[in-house]
Amino acid sequence: MRRGWLLPTIAVLGFAFLYGPIVSLVVFSFNESRLVTVWSRFSLKWYGELFADPQMLNAAWLSLQIAAMSASIALVLGTLCAVALVRFRRFRGRTALAGMVSAPLVMPDVITGLSLLLLFVAMEGLIGWPSGRGATTITIAHTTFCMAYITVVVQSRLADLDLSLEEAAMDLGATPARVFFDITLPIIAPALISGWLLGFTLSLDDLVIASFVSGPGSSTLPMVIFSKIRLGVSPDVNALATIIIGIVSLGVLGATILQMTRPKTNKA
Repeated sequence: MRRGWLLPTIAVLGFAFLYGPIVSLVVFSFNESRLVTVWSRFSLKWYGELFADPQMLNAAWLSLQIAAMSASIALVLGTLCAVALVRFRRFRGRTALAGMVSAPLVMPDVITGLSLLLLFVAMEGLIGWPSGRGATTITIAHTTFCMAYITVVVQSRLADLDLSLEEAAMDLGATPARVFFDITLPIIAPALISGWLLGFTLSLDDLVIASFVSGPGSSTLPMVIFSKIRLGVSPDVNALATIIIGIVSLGVLGATILQMTRPKTNKA
């Protein structure tokens, strides 16, 4: 009997530990009081304050633009690296390429941000580009480490791909480029989507690297939130977090419903 109650109790405590703070954050986003730990009464006041804050809105828009651009560029470069590492087993510089792809995965963010800052300063002194630090340097920096994660995701999917499908297409006269775009890409499309979403999330969430390579007028959303909470948590930050949680929850719910309603194919 005790053993029957043990696992449910542990599960409840674990979920309470993980999601209790999130639920508290959502509840207090509807609190009228400025004190985020003292409930006053239900109000949408801080949502109005959030949408009336140009600094927060500009930072959010900039972060979304950088995240989308970084994830898209990293997806292209990461896919090319994955194809090179999986399909071309032996070529000059393969070990160096694999090492450079894996380095951002284990490198501390402080080291990555500092090295990229020094690189941008040296490039500006030599060729005059990039001129100063801003959205461009943040995009390049985010592309650098997002590409490593996307490469790992796509590489694992390519390694499990049945090569007989591509060989059959080439036997029928398809060129390698046609095979790649018509056969390989559609098969690995779920990995590409997953990699893009992972890169988008990592870029949107980054604070340390962006702090090194950003400049005046290019503060991302995590940087603005961090600057706000240094003097105490502001209720409008709770409202922003609630909106983000709602968007993510809708996305997960939509994906779950799509997965459940998808017709199952009968295996021969």
